[in-house]
Amino acid sequence: MDVADLKTFEAVVRHGSMNKAAQELHTVQSNVTARIQALEQELGVALFQRHARGVNATPAGQRILPFVARISKLLAEAESAAKDDGTPHGVLTLGSLETTMALRLSPALSGFARNYPDVRLVIRSGTTEGLIRQVVENQLDGAFVAGPIDHPEIAQERVFTEELVLVTSQAIQTLKDLPKTPGLRTIVFQLGCSYRQRLETILAGMGIVTAKPLEFGSLDTIINCVAAGIGVTLLPRGVVAAAAENARINVHALPRNRAWVETLFIRRHEAYVSSALKAFVAMAREDQSGGSKHD
Repeated sequence: MDVADLKTFEAVVRHGSMNKAAQELHTVQSNVTARIQALEQELGVALFQRHARGVNATPAGQRILPFVARISKLLAEAESAAKDDGTPHGVLTLGSLETTMALRLSPALSGFARNYPDVRLVIRSGTTEGLIRQVVENQLDGAFVAGPIDHPEIAQERVFTEELVLVTSQAIQTLKDLPKTPGLRTIVFQLGCSYRQRLETILAGMGIVTAKPLEFGSLDTIINCVAAGIGVTLLPRGVVAAAAENARINVHALPRNRAWVETLFIRRHEAYVSSALKAFVAMAREDQSGGSKHD
């Protein structure tokens, strides 16, 4: 299989269109069609189903797609390794929980940009579940996620430890008030967020049944909704410290076995660790003193 054919295949899958893939690849549609037909002939299976609006990958096409991403990543890593003389440079694409980005990574981001101007740093936020998937699928060089995790393709190391607290409006003075709150709702990030799962477990342990959760993608929106009395959430203490000091919310400590969670840095086991990646993780570790004394 030719690498160019595989890149063409990936572009067609992503766009669902031979024409749009051709535009991205700066070629004509007939060249894209020819490459796909040659790849299908070599493999002996149809990779796309044609229809009036474009194309969809067949089950066979869907099965080889992860390998295409892996091959592309390996080629990029080989080039990066050849050019890596120990001085951080190139593109570094990382993922992070939004809470970790807000609480922990801001100093590292500014310091890294200042010290390593030859690195183009890209940070994508997401849930733990989503970030793990993106690392496994070679879409990220690494990510900061909430532990514990157990994945055979993932190498991990603890970077931070966070104290999680239950966050409510000021109308709820103690945790004993929660069961008395009618129509209690949780305010959470989207499905796949480990804090969300932990919150549901904590409330269930208190015998509290909640209504359907409200999902938001913004940390500020979650805090504002909780402050307005719409529901409750679970977040690192450091993230909500300012809102608590301004008397917008109440923060409730939890038993230690429920409160403490490790933030892990993860990457694929066999992935090449570039000088840029080593430098960023080292800087993030150095800046962790700004967090909990339990780190």
